[in-house]
Parts: sequence; structure tokens; C-alpha cells
Amino acid sequence: MSHLLEKPNIAMPIKTTSGQLSTTAAAAVTVTTNANLNATNTAAATATTTTATPNTTSKINENAATQTKDVKASTNFDAVIMSLTAGAAAGALAKTVIAPLDRTKINFQINKSVRYSLNGAILFLKQTYAKEGVLALWRGNSATMARIVPYAAIQFTAHEQWRKILSVDKDGTDTKARRFIAGSLAGITSQSLTYPLDLARARMAVTDKYTGYKTLRQVFVKIWIEEGPRTLYRGYWATVLGVIPYAGTSFFTYETLKREYTEMTGNSKLNTLTSLAFGAAAGAVGQTSSYPLDIVRRRMQTMGVTKDGHNKYPSIFVTLKTIYREEGIKNGFYKGLSMNWIKGPIAVGISFSTYDFIKELLRDLFHLKRGREGGNSHHN
Repeated sequence: MSHLLEKPNIAMPIKTTSGQLSTTAAAAVTVTTNANLNATNTAAATATTTTATPNTTSKINENAATQTKDVKASTNFDAVIMSLTAGAAAGALAKTVIAPLDRTKINFQINKSVRYSLNGAILFLKQTYAKEGVLALWRGNSATMARIVPYAAIQFTAHEQWRKILSVDKDGTDTKARRFIAGSLAGITSQSLTYPLDLARARMAVTDKYTGYKTLRQVFVKIWIEEGPRTLYRGYWATVLGVIPYAGTSFFTYETLKREYTEMTGNSKLNTLTSLAFGAAAGAVGQTSSYPLDIVRRRMQTMGVTKDGHNKYPSIFVTLKTIYREEGIKNGFYKGLSMNWIKGPIAVGISFSTYDFIKELLRDLFHLKRGREGGNSHHN
């Protein structure tokens, strides 16, 4: 009975006596038609999306690669700018602080008749102050600044670039030899590009404003006219031979101490006092290793304005032989070294610590700038 009652609900007639479609059938046809249309549209959209996906993906990858390249180029450019700026500031500050001691050292280096002692150095400073005033203690510092600003900027920047080229300590490796070579090449690069300024600074340091050179420009003019342009590079090879152990040992010592400190403490950032101490140690080692050649280059650079005349120190070999014969090793090749042990660690310590501090500061500023620019471009 129940079976008979349920049957009509399943099999309803599709036509009325007038042959028209029933309301139910019409609705069924409409639903079926709409479903087919929707299915067709969905398939078409899917096909369109599928067709467009390779092009869209390609454009996204291309844009991402371009952005990555731009960021990398920007980062490399920023790194050079940061190194140049930090190096220039570090060199200027360090040399200004020790300028009076530097002038005193040079005075003893080029005068073989004056025996060096700490009391003699203090006496020279007092006499210079009494005769010419306090600013005379910084005489030649303008030439020093004209040289040290580009010199230090180039040296620190060159060191960063040579480290990359030589893959120094890359991926945590310990490449001691490459660390030394990178420092030496950085010193050679900067010294080669700024050598005439170093010679001019030495000339101004050993003369007074009354009998010597009044301005940096006058140094170059007088040398060019009276001694010839080749004089501007007199002592260059002695300087290069000296800068190899000096710059190599200084950078090597400082970077090695930083590496050991990081391994012991787990902290890669040095505080100011630690950086000063490591820089001072690097300066002491570097100055001692290259000091005899520093004596040679000063004698050759100042030969035209000292009592020794124009022909006493014509070459490195002759200068070494003359100094050894007339003054010996201690009083000749290491004359004034104790003064360098005072001023060298101070200068190098200030230089390295200032460089690291300013570079870190600039890095934060550049990152902040890039973050703002990225945020602005995202909103746009």
C-alpha cells in the first residue's frame, strides 16, 4: 500500500492535456540549462587562467629578479660609500689627534745629528710652541688632511674590496695568509694614489713657515720648478716596501683579534674600548715591523730641504747603507721608535675604532632609508 502511494511522487507526468510543459518540467529545464552555462563559463575561465599563468609567472619572476639585482647593486654601492665616508673620518680624526707627536717624530728621523730621547722630544715641542705658537704644533696638518682623508678613505675601501676578491675568511674559514695580503694590497693601493701628498706633508713638517713652505700649493710649485716633477715620487719604492708589512700586519692583527674575540664571547660587535685596544695592538705591531723603511723614506723625501743636501740619499740601497754606516741599527733604523709606540697605537686605535663605529652607524641609516623607500613603493 505504501509502495503504491510513493510511486506517483517519483514518476510525475510531463505533459498536461493541452500538451504544454508543466511548471515543474520547465523549472527542471531552466536549472539544467543554467548549470550547463555555468559549467561552460567555469571551464572557459579556468582555461583562460591556465593560459595566462605562464606569462604572469614569468613577469613575476622577471620583476623579482630585477628587484633583487637592483637591491644588490644598491647594497654594493652603499657599501663603497659607507667605507669611503667612514675611512675618511677615521683617518682625519686619528691624524689630527697625534699631529704634534708626528711632527716631533719626523724631526728626529731626518736629523742624524740630533739624538732622540723622550726629554728631547718634549723639549722640541716646548721650543716649537715658544717660537711659533700652539698652532705650529699642527704645522703640516693641512697637508696631512689633504693626504689622509683620501688615503684613509681609499685604504679602508680597498681593504673591503680586496677581502671580497680574495674571499678572505669566507664562510667561516680561517685564511690568515689572505688576511695579510688583503691588508698589504689595501696599503699599496692607497699609498700609490696619494704619495705626492705624503711627500709634501713631510716637507712642511721639517721646515718652519719663515724659511720653508707657507702653503701646500707652494710645496708642489717649488718642488716642480726647483727639483723637477720626479721628486714628487722620491722615496716611493721605500714607502711601498714599508707599507706591505705595515698595512698587512695592522689589518691582519686587528682582524685576527676581532675574530678571536667573537669566537670567545660569541659577540661579533666590539665596544669602543675593545676596538681601541685591538687597534692599538695592531698599530704597535705594524709600526715596529715597518719602521726602518719609514726612516728611509723620510730621509729620501726631505733630502732637498735638510743639511744633507740633494745627493746623499738617492736610492733605497744607498740610504740603508749610509744610515747603517753613520748611525748604526738602534740609533739609525729605529731612531724615534719609542715615540711611534706612543703615537702609533693611539692613531691606529682611533682609526680602526672610529671606522667601525661610523660604518655601523651609516649601515643603520642606509637600512632605515631603504626600509622607508620600500614602504613608499609598496603603498604606491
